[in-house]
Amino acid sequence: MKLVIFGLTISSSWGNGHATIWRGLCRAMIRRGYKITFFEHDVPYYAAHRDLHEMPGMEIILYGNWQDVRSTAHEKLKDADIGMVTSYCPDAIEAGRLLLSSRCGLKVFYDLDTPVTLKCLSAGEKVAYVGPGGFEDYDLVLSYTGGIALEELKTKLRARKTAALYGSADPETHKPVPEVEKFRCDLSYLGTYASDRQDALNRYFIVPAEMLPGKRFIIGGSQYPELFPWRSNIWYLAHIAPPEHPAFYSSSHFTLNVTRGAMAEMGYCPSGRLFEAASCGVPIISDSWQGLEEFFTPGKEIVTVQSSQDVVDALNMTEEERQKIIRAARQRVLSEHTPQQRLKKLEKILEEYYENNRKEK
Repeated sequence: MKLVIFGLTISSSWGNGHATIWRGLCRAMIRRGYKITFFEHDVPYYAAHRDLHEMPGMEIILYGNWQDVRSTAHEKLKDADIGMVTSYCPDAIEAGRLLLSSRCGLKVFYDLDTPVTLKCLSAGEKVAYVGPGGFEDYDLVLSYTGGIALEELKTKLRARKTAALYGSADPETHKPVPEVEKFRCDLSYLGTYASDRQDALNRYFIVPAEMLPGKRFIIGGSQYPELFPWRSNIWYLAHIAPPEHPAFYSSSHFTLNVTRGAMAEMGYCPSGRLFEAASCGVPIISDSWQGLEEFFTPGKEIVTVQSSQDVVDALNMTEEERQKIIRAARQRVLSEHTPQQRLKKLEKILEEYYENNRKEK
């Protein structure tokens, strides 16, 4: 199977969630014999924080200008089984136009940011990676978000066929490791700053830090503003590269998950951080949203909270209770949320598409 992808980035995990998702899924594909070419616009902020330069079995093509790489992309698509354009690809419109006019076997759009896409459309805003025809010319639209989002992609963007393909955690990469002193804390939070997460971050992180001055809190992530409400017991790390994520999580007594506003409203949109943290053996404290129980069982595999006091109570649970959550959550990841499981899901989606298409003909 030959796959050509036009994506945001796979080479840099700085300030985005796409790279880690792609790395796990592509490694699983390569093990299955897929031949992959990934086209990535080489922008300065990713070039300055590049933490993947190559992946055996995959060709990564970095380019500065679409016109410079268009002919190469055209050649790659000629004998490709699947061509895929993703959300936030800087050249999504041009790449999509090229893909849709090519001889590629199956033409796919993968929206890794569906709630943001749909919220922008509802607000009357232009979505840079969606052309005037929406998704009507693609054979298949994959979505990182399930639930009602799959129907809205059809009604609002004229997608013909939709399916959910969620994130995952590679247990070979995300696993318990020895603690590291600089990451050791009672509660950690790993995520790029986003204004629509700030209210929840205040409630579930800042206020608990004020309530528990004797405990240590750590935030890891980029783009935090100068006026962020830091507290004396909150430490900040501007960027934690993927190879350090296992140590970061393994050194945390608990870690916090906060869902972006649009994603929480729509539901069925699990952050990849959920799977990674659970696979590394740290119990997760999370806000609640529709569909969460499809990925982790609240109270057994994840701790859901609605107030600052709920977070404080969670941080004070017994070690026996904490260990039960750790074991249950890691087992759930290993059985259901690995890149191999996601690849099986993708192959099932493709099989169903081809079977339905054969019947229609």
